[in-house]
Amino acid sequence: MPPRIAIPEPTSDDPEYNARSLPQYIAAVKAAGAEPVVVPLGEAQERVAKLLASVQGILLPGSLHDVDPARYGEARAPECADDDPVRAAADELLLQDAFDNHKPVLTICHGTQTLNVWCGGSLIQDLKTPVNHQPGREVVQAHPARIEPHSRLSGILAQTEEPNAHVNSSHHQAIREAGKNLRVTAISPNDGVVEAVELDPPNLATPDHFVVGVQWHPERTYAQSEFSRAIFAAFIGAAEKWQNKEKSRTGTA
Repeated sequence: MPPRIAIPEPTSDDPEYNARSLPQYIAAVKAAGAEPVVVPLGEAQERVAKLLASVQGILLPGSLHDVDPARYGEARAPECADDDPVRAAADELLLQDAFDNHKPVLTICHGTQTLNVWCGGSLIQDLKTPVNHQPGREVVQAHPARIEPHSRLSGILAQTEEPNAHVNSSHHQAIREAGKNLRVTAISPNDGVVEAVELDPPNLATPDHFVVGVQWHPERTYAQSEFSRAIFAAFIGAAEKWQNKEKSRTGTA
């Protein structure tokens, strides 16, 4: 059976945004060979825990909302959007399950900011740089991303025929300080904005734990970008590997 990937609804209060954005994540996960499992927001923790027991990977999507600045010790700036406590609670459950059980994690945009804050990092509440990080949903290549050597992303990019990474962009916040055990592995070279983080294997007892967070939206460019497809392929491949290890450990077929 294909691995199952948990994806929380992007927001708890905007059905129109969910209807527009969630299908793209679902389509990318399916195209990469896995079964998406949508996690409804507002479910009881017991029901979410039961659902998580049946999945082999976690994908945290983008959102219209921002992470509550109080979570990283700051007062809310005027430019900071409202937070979504229901989505935040679901993300925390999903991340805790993934880290407790070393399940693969892919986070995108708001999901990456959530991952970073959950790991103890902080955010820039509103970007003010020469680079336009919000050029519009239809812009496929908003700016280049410089990928750090010897990272998961550099290995993923090397599997494609794309010599350099050019990414779309749809965010007004970004990582200021990376969280514990997170390594910055991509930046926007023209302004230094953090574009990706990964779990740093040297600090861990489980060096094969796949945790990659990107600030851009590979689900939106799945059809156009080989790099986007390769990111999802690597994530689903890690979920398959986790699934096979778990079968071996439990002796299930």
